[in-house]
Amino acid sequence: MSRGVSIVEARIADTAGGWRLDRALADALPTLSRERIKALISTGQVTGPDGLVRDPARKAAGGALFTLEIPDPTPAHNEAQDIALKIVFEDEHLIVIDKPAGLVVHPAAGNLDGTLVNALLHHCAGQLSGIGGVARPGIVHRIDKDTSGLMVAAKTDPAHVGLARQFKAHTIDRRYKAIVNGNVKTPTGTVNASLARSPNNRKKIAVVREGTGRHAITHWRRLCELRHADLVECRLETGRTHQVRVHMTSIGHPLLGDPVYGSPGKHRALLETLNFRRQALHAAHLGFIHPINSNALAFDSEMPADMQELYANLIV
Repeated sequence: MSRGVSIVEARIADTAGGWRLDRALADALPTLSRERIKALISTGQVTGPDGLVRDPARKAAGGALFTLEIPDPTPAHNEAQDIALKIVFEDEHLIVIDKPAGLVVHPAAGNLDGTLVNALLHHCAGQLSGIGGVARPGIVHRIDKDTSGLMVAAKTDPAHVGLARQFKAHTIDRRYKAIVNGNVKTPTGTVNASLARSPNNRKKIAVVREGTGRHAITHWRRLCELRHADLVECRLETGRTHQVRVHMTSIGHPLLGDPVYGSPGKHRALLETLNFRRQALHAAHLGFIHPINSNALAFDSEMPADMQELYANLIV
């Protein structure tokens, strides 16, 4: 059976002028990953004002119109696996999951199965949006492997498009609970600092000079003062990779247990006693507008047992 092709037009935003073309198109088409757009460019499926383009790194001109030929998704090669899911909400369009720490969201090198995608393929029995590409069916956003909490996945393409628009517009209400090292000096605060891959370690994200990375804003407030630590709520105005972890580290309060950005400090013995070996971060609240019926939806999740135990041992 031959595969179909969808024709999509995208106009580069004026603010994206001068960016790499793959980045500018990913900004204009939030349902497509930058990697997928890069592949489309490299295989001659993107046409611009001057004809076919094949260089993902070429500079984009603000206002320029591009046409993309997008092959229909191929059948997913990911295996459907019967992995238990804690489902908070589900209808024919989307599903909200309370993800446990340790569960990888989608297959990648080192985690080719046993992921949330494998679990969703089994649970939804083929009813997952394919618009994001075969590697990530239904996935609209991610949370780190060792972060627990609420996630939404799309079961239909219209739902995927509608949710992606809300994420791009930063209208999704996402609030995380985090246990941070040390006591913050003020009850509330905001970190406004751009983020990008660290030039020294590509597995890490770093705060970079404005204009050289992705704009990122985190609003935080102290919920409870603890012993040489605080329980804080972090509300994301943007959603970047490792955003809470890097932003809180940047103001001197890394998350307890964070193996990449933190250090145990005065809590080393407690963390070892509790065998707490992940960042103390939980996606506790998720609110959005249903992309099909326009109902306002909001969900809350209690901190999992390991974070509750850590919190209990830090109460002053």
